[in-house]
Amino acid sequence: MPAVFLVKPGSIERDEYGRILDARSSVTLIIRGQHTIIVDSGLCGEEELILGELAKLGIEQEDVKSIINTHSDADHCGNNYLFSRAKTLKAKEGEVIAPGVWVMETPGHSMDSISVVVETDDGASQSKTVVISGDALPTFGNFIKNVPPALHVDRDNAIASMQRIIALSDIVVPGHDFPFSIRRREYLSLPFKM
Repeated sequence: MPAVFLVKPGSIERDEYGRILDARSSVTLIIRGQHTIIVDSGLCGEEELILGELAKLGIEQEDVKSIINTHSDADHCGNNYLFSRAKTLKAKEGEVIAPGVWVMETPGHSMDSISVVVETDDGASQSKTVVISGDALPTFGNFIKNVPPALHVDRDNAIASMQRIIALSDIVVPGHDFPFSIRRREYLSLPFKM
């Protein structure tokens, strides 16, 4: 079964009017056999942090075979160049990236937004579905308050995508927050490995 590791949690900082001051995406690693996949490569300027965290997992730049970006915002794909040997995938709905790893289109934040679905086994004969949601479900607060991303191009699509993620997931790795459990409605402890 695939293994999922949070390389770097995302974050978002807003001013008192709700304007975004700083946004940094989560960076997630999926390993399935010979498939080593990065989902969102983070913001340019975070190279040292990302490479250092990958090294702690025993992963070097050249080990990464594929990159998937949940959408094309700079904070989600700013470090794609770090993995020059990797293939950048432009996956569509239902496309299987590796056994147990597939793509779900989740438009709303942007019309090309996707989420990556990973079906895992936690070692206790329990399957879990992890959805790496990008900005389709950007924070735990969006889930708890049941509100779509503040920045969206289509509100109805954003709400529908959020609901689709929630219905499918046991765990969400959001675009701008720490991983959380849908059923327990709480953050997961770090370091996150599923």
